[in-house]
Amino acid sequence: MIKTAKQVLAKPFTSNFFFIFLQGIIIGLITGLIVGTFRWIIDHTMKFLFFIYPLMRQKPIYLVPYLLGTVIICLILAQVLKPVLNNITGSGVPQVEAIMLDENKMNWWSILWRKFVGGLLAICPGLFLGREGPCIQMGALVGQGFAENIFECSEEDRRLLQCAGIAAGLSAAVSAPLAGVFFLVEVITHSFKPKECISALGAAASADLVTIIFFGTRPCLYLPIAKKLPVHSYWSLITVGIVAGLMAYGYQRSLLNTKWLFSKLKIIPMQYHSIVPLLLVIPIGLAFPHVLGGSHYLIDSLFHNPLIIQEEKLGQLSWILIPVVFFLLRLIFSMISYCSSIPGGTFMPILVLGALMGTIFATVFIHLGLIPTDNYTNIIVVSMAAYLGAILRAPFTAIILLTEMIGTVEQVLPMIMSVFIAYLILALLGGEPIYTVLRKQMGFK
Repeated sequence: MIKTAKQVLAKPFTSNFFFIFLQGIIIGLITGLIVGTFRWIIDHTMKFLFFIYPLMRQKPIYLVPYLLGTVIICLILAQVLKPVLNNITGSGVPQVEAIMLDENKMNWWSILWRKFVGGLLAICPGLFLGREGPCIQMGALVGQGFAENIFECSEEDRRLLQCAGIAAGLSAAVSAPLAGVFFLVEVITHSFKPKECISALGAAASADLVTIIFFGTRPCLYLPIAKKLPVHSYWSLITVGIVAGLMAYGYQRSLLNTKWLFSKLKIIPMQYHSIVPLLLVIPIGLAFPHVLGGSHYLIDSLFHNPLIIQEEKLGQLSWILIPVVFFLLRLIFSMISYCSSIPGGTFMPILVLGALMGTIFATVFIHLGLIPTDNYTNIIVVSMAAYLGAILRAPFTAIILLTEMIGTVEQVLPMIMSVFIAYLILALLGGEPIYTVLRKQMGFK
């Protein structure tokens, strides 16, 4: 017997999904406001660094007050970190993942303001740290705070709102709402639940809307590609994927071992470990101020001012030596910055390394006559996606993120090829999702 619509459909206004969705939007708006402020302060501080470092190079006397300010930052940062050190260091994503597995708990307000202030104190001096991880953690804490203190949700709905905050945090940090949802599914929850994902998408979209008010409609890292990669050049994607997978495994081992080495640095209390990168960044800033920070500016420079067209000015070998030197510098100091028990993420530093790898690939391929010069930017974007997707072991997140950044779907197939080759290489070598192994290394019970 065929049932009527009344017998099959739910009664109107009996589902609580609308209210969960509305709550997710509210969390997205608040998260967008917090993250937008966080981004605005960092962006303007970076502009100040680009001014002050050349000035200090010309007038070394200014180094004296700058060094004094660096010590003061270290002392303040230590006081911010000390009460909740384990829950505030690093990107915050491993800690959030531990919460979802019932291995960890946080006092949402205490961690939120400390992550905001501590993240600014660590990132604004120019350490090679990303803002994306802290933004994800702050979004999760906003969701938790609303669930506990305003909406008085059940445990299940509290989890939904935390998930919404996670997606909103990444969306607001990189102006990529779909990537925020895919990150939630691939990296944090490892499951696709429609109710959870729709709520997260609403939060991600509303957070992105707030950042548009701060920064306009242009993505924080806009990488438009004008030319398609010719089919006869697709073989180069295999090379990019294999090398990216090998380098991703090396990155994971290096990061975990550097974190272990810092734990052995007993001569300096852990909350004061920031003094190491804070002092080391000064000579880097004096030599290369535009490599400081995350660094969106370096990726933009690599993308829009390719070294390949400056060969005559730079010299015959500089076109390959310069990106290699910057890659090594960024890799080593990213490890030191992240592992020194301070707030800051790895997301954007990984993308910078991927862009530098792509620069090396592209210049070599072009000099050998293997790909057209016009496809320089294609290889950079594909390399970024492959490197990020392998390290996170989140291929969909990497592909969607770069697709939203470049503003076209025409590069999806090349990215899919390289990302999954890199992913498979990392898996064969024994690599794991980076945030999962960092969570295990932190020893949550």
